[in-house]
Amino acid sequence: MSVTLRVADLQSDAAAIDGYVRAHPLATPFHLSGWSRAVALGCGQTNHYLVAETGTEIVGLLPLTVVHSSLFGRALVSSAFAVGGGALAEDEAVAKALIAEAVAMAERLTCPTVELRGGMMLVGADWHHDETTYLGFVSDLASDDEAELLAIPRKQRAEVRRALGFELTVETGSADADRAAHYAVYSESVHNLGTPVFPRALFGAVLNELGDQANILTVRHEGVPIASVLSLYWRGTVMPYWGGGTAAARGWRANDLMYYALMNHARGRGATRFDFGRSKAGTGPAAFKRNWGFEGEPLAYAKYAADGEALRDINPLNPKYRMQVALWQKLPLAVANRIGPMIARGLG
Repeated sequence: MSVTLRVADLQSDAAAIDGYVRAHPLATPFHLSGWSRAVALGCGQTNHYLVAETGTEIVGLLPLTVVHSSLFGRALVSSAFAVGGGALAEDEAVAKALIAEAVAMAERLTCPTVELRGGMMLVGADWHHDETTYLGFVSDLASDDEAELLAIPRKQRAEVRRALGFELTVETGSADADRAAHYAVYSESVHNLGTPVFPRALFGAVLNELGDQANILTVRHEGVPIASVLSLYWRGTVMPYWGGGTAAARGWRANDLMYYALMNHARGRGATRFDFGRSKAGTGPAAFKRNWGFEGEPLAYAKYAADGEALRDINPLNPKYRMQVALWQKLPLAVANRIGPMIARGLG
């Protein structure tokens, strides 16, 4: 039977898409229909979720989002605002057909570039294939809280023990209060790094769409949130995805407590793996994760640019953005939080 490709309806096709995603060994939470809906709702970007079918049976899929920015241009991305994505299929021929259709779709939608993050990376020589820029950090969780603490290398374990000695409290949930605390902490954290914060609506939409597959853990000192992380849960793995701390967090070692508490909380939910997320090779965040005993593994990404077009570059570590980062850090937080989401919604 021949394979046909079409753009899915993320409402009526949601059950079939998610059923396929949950069964595919390479799938991530970023392939779920809810992730694409959350990006559209939270950032105002347009989805073009490709499915491949034989008759009425899905045999492959590729979640695509047009990410548009007046500053950074347009790109067709799989998956937008994600560290994973890319084509999933029953065989290589279907995956190649999906990727070829993504290139054709990009031309129709006037997107100069296509970006694939993981999945079945069956791209040709006209693609820029990258397995050196980003590292992923994943490790097994220990059997209990004490074993988890002892599994952390000595120097980092000492920092966690210091945090445990302070009068800090840990809360988990996804209610309005949890969301407000997380956004307040996260927006201050990224502002200190010199980058614009994502729209609060994106975080809310992810929590709403993924349900019990996402929640927030917040560390407080005297009732004030000083570290917080929004995490995803997928196939027995917890993924701390959007997290950070305020200026006060460093002195209280709140970020150290946050990750240790998340490991223990996730184990209580049945998780057996901890995915510390991606970091650029050779950076401070990558070194921080190694301090916890995590070893980095290369992540495969691929980009395609139409003839005569440059690949999109939104990396804040690029030297050409050094001045903008420095200026952003000097903005009052209230101002940065007002205009930052309008910029960040186009990063994808």
